[in-house]
This record gives sequence, C-alpha cells and structure tokens, in this order.
Amino acid sequence: MFELKTIALFLVTAVAEIVGCYLPYLWLNQGKSPWLLIPAGLSLIIFAWLLSFHPTAAGRVYAAYGGVYIFVAILWLWTVDGIRPTTWDIVGSLVAVSGMVIIMFAPKNV
Repeated sequence: MFELKTIALFLVTAVAEIVGCYLPYLWLNQGKSPWLLIPAGLSLIIFAWLLSFHPTAAGRVYAAYGGVYIFVAILWLWTVDGIRPTTWDIVGSLVAVSGMVIIMFAPKNV
C-alpha cells in the first residue's frame, strides 16, 4: 500500500509542477493571458506542498520524483501537446521510473 500511495502522490505532484510551468509557457510563447500566472503560481505552491508529504529524506524524494516527472512529461507530450512519443521517449521514461522504484523502494540501511 505504501508503494501505491507514494507513486500516486508523485503522479499528482508532477501534474501540479507541469501545470505550473505550462501556463507561463502559454503566456510567453503563445500570447495567452498573463492572468494564467496566478493559477500557475498556485499550482507550483501545491507542487512544493505535495513533495513535503513523503516520509523520507528530502534529497531521496527529489531524486526519485525526477523519474516520475519524466514519465508524466512524456504523457503530457502525448495528451496535451498532441505529439505521439517515440520509442526512445517511452524507453527513457521507463528507465527513469525504474530509477524511482530503486531509490524509493529498495531496502534502506539508514
């Protein structure tokens, strides 16, 4: 159960971070409203808050989270940007998620 909760929390955290970065991208690169910066800022606050829920050392959480972020970013590429991931995108994201699994769920001596 701990593993599923950890992965779910990482997934939600990644979406919050991507939204927080995507909205300013829309403003800066696509001429959308600067009002998008308000929900972007709130999303980044939620992102940081969600990272604090993991019951392990912050450095370990940040390292493992990076793997999930890569996976979610590739899903974003496909679902939001409408660009089908390449085989290498998928392989790379699976390698990153494998790293997350090792970092978060391998036995710890500390």
